[in-house]
Amino acid sequence: MTRFHIRPGGEVAAALRDGRPVVALESTIVSHGLPRPDNLRVAREIEQAVRAAGAVPATIGMVAGELVVGLDDAQLTRLATADGVAKLSVRDLAVAAATGADGATTVAATSAVAAAAGIGVFATGGLGGVHREAAQTFDESADLVTLARTPIAVVCAGVKSILDVGATLERLETLGVAVLGYRTRRFPGFYLTDAGFDLDWSVDSPEQVADVLAARVQQGVHHGGLIVANPLPADEQLDPALHDRTLTEGLARLGRDGVTGKAVTPFLLAHFHAATEGASLAVNVRIILRNADLAARIAVAAARRTATTA
Repeated sequence: MTRFHIRPGGEVAAALRDGRPVVALESTIVSHGLPRPDNLRVAREIEQAVRAAGAVPATIGMVAGELVVGLDDAQLTRLATADGVAKLSVRDLAVAAATGADGATTVAATSAVAAAAGIGVFATGGLGGVHREAAQTFDESADLVTLARTPIAVVCAGVKSILDVGATLERLETLGVAVLGYRTRRFPGFYLTDAGFDLDWSVDSPEQVADVLAARVQQGVHHGGLIVANPLPADEQLDPALHDRTLTEGLARLGRDGVTGKAVTPFLLAHFHAATEGASLAVNVRIILRNADLAARIAVAAARRTATTA
């Protein structure tokens, strides 16, 4: 029974065989993160951003129980338009495959599957992290633990500002996940350019990130994930005053409506979309397109470096 195996799409399989740069992309943003019909259009734009920068996009998802690394357009359309697409973290992959589900992979699942397929760079919008009030709820994204054991570089705009950013950075340090600021020494907060926390390390070019990746391999020491934090320019972020007001209102609604657990993040993101009259969605799209471009340039630099040292 081969359907439980990870299957690279034809273009991705050829690129990996030939040593060409590949960038992994998640499918949760397509199925659950963006409203229809914008989600399919944006998914195609993300893939095009990767291609324009010289790499092959590998959007990862599950179709009828089969994990596909590099969805074709028909499969992408299916996950973008079908009802009942499951949201898959790492723990869900085997169960979903055995039951023949359609599923969209989260950051955690996409990281794990991409690394298993031999892909070293992944672009997303923002990471999950430690939730507010986690001291009482123990609510923490699986993204963090997965990155601690998965050797992949994740280009993102930090963690979602609806989370406890400081606690998330502390957890990443404890878990041994390195964080690089891309042309910044401040950690971004997804919608916001600056989440208010310093970073120990910064890089200025895709080539420097490729050097870090090469050093990790050559040292022979077990390394987990590498986060490349790519902030929006200040003039492209969500207005900070609007952000803070919307977040305060959203947190109040959480308590009033009794929203807990994994429902918190989609609830707050939907609140942001409604309360900002779509401004947060526009920022979200800018984030993922910028991150796709940077991830592709990192993948190109890493492939070039490998080719010249082989």
